[in-house]
Parts: sequence; C-alpha cells; structure tokens
Amino acid sequence: MFLSEFDINSGRRTARHLLASRERLHAAVLGCFPPGQSSDGESRALWRLDASASHAIKLLLVSGLRPDFTALNEQAGWTTGAPARTASYDGFLGRLAPGQTWRFRLTANPVRSVRDEPGARGRRVAHVTAAQQRHWLVERHAALGVEFPSDAAGEPSVAVTRRETVRFTRGAASKPVTLSIAQLDGCVNVVDPERLRAALVMGVGPAKGYGCGLMTLAPPNRQG
Repeated sequence: MFLSEFDINSGRRTARHLLASRERLHAAVLGCFPPGQSSDGESRALWRLDASASHAIKLLLVSGLRPDFTALNEQAGWTTGAPARTASYDGFLGRLAPGQTWRFRLTANPVRSVRDEPGARGRRVAHVTAAQQRHWLVERHAALGVEFPSDAAGEPSVAVTRRETVRFTRGAASKPVTLSIAQLDGCVNVVDPERLRAALVMGVGPAKGYGCGLMTLAPPNRQG
C-alpha cells in the first residue's frame, strides 16, 4: 500500500476546472494508474482533498499500486518542485496495535437507507445536519475497530469541521449526483487493528470514487 500527497496549483485555470467537478477529479485519479489497476479485492484507490489554513489544496491518495502523477501534474500541478510525495503505507498499517491513541481525519458521505414501503429496496438519503453526520460515524465504532474517547464534556471526541454539498453529472447520460460531504476530525483508541486496517485501505461509507471514505491517522499532538 502507498500513501501519496499531491500539491494542486489552484492558480492554474486547468486546475480550477478539475476542482470544479468530482467526476473530473475521479477520472484524474484513475488516470494515475494503468487501466483496471486502481483497486483489487483487498484495497482500492481512496482520495480526498485537504485545504490548509493558507488555502493550499492537496490531493491525498491511498492506493495498492504506486501512482504515476505525470498526467495530473501537467494538468493541475506546479512547474517547479516535486509534484507529489509517495511513501509505503504498509509499515504504518502493520504497527497498529490495541490501546494506541491517534488523531484521525475522515472525509465522508454520511447516509442512511430508507425504504419507501415494506420489502422495497432501500434508497440512500443523506444526513444533512452536523449532529446527524457526527452520530453516523460514532455508531460505526465497532465496525471500524476503534473507540472514540470522551472529550471534556463527556461526548465522543468527534467534530464535524467542514461541510459542503457538491453536485455534478455522471456518465454519458449526464445523471445528476448530489453528495453531502462532511470532514470529521477527532481521536480514536485502537481496539481491533485488523478492522481498522480494513477501514483505512477500503474506505468508510459510500461515494469512495468521488473523494469520500478516506480516513487517515496522525499522532495525538498533530491534526489527523
């Protein structure tokens, strides 16, 4: 597994065109790999956009195959400096152990399944409030292999730090897509390293192809 950071030059017109569409970003990420090799049975290419206080935008990418950022750099990168930083992720994943505490960051598409009538197939409905989005993650603690320690108020240490609604069209039929996206930050205690590793490489929740589902961990004294 590999963890990569790519610096997006948002001053470029072509970069802004790319950032304006999750569908175009999805295609650009797939373009970093040979056809059909962005995912396998044990992992998939997960990505998200991170914006810093200085408004710098980074594409964060976790993948089973080392990505080639040549084409993306020509479209949205910088003409000077290294276009990206890629490192092996396996050592970090292998060192996860019960009892560890980490800060985390997750960009997700929190949804629930609603059936219009008994027996009907459920349809996804977005959680739209910060409280709903926070609860969506907290109730998944067992599946993620973690516990969320309590904060000073006795609440799980999960905060919704950014929210947005994005709309784009998908495919040749121009099917409209609307995603309610939340960035969640906080702390976790590791309970089941295997489940946590699975979440880190396979993603959390839906819309993984469109910049959702990637959770990353960092030491407790750093932002996740």
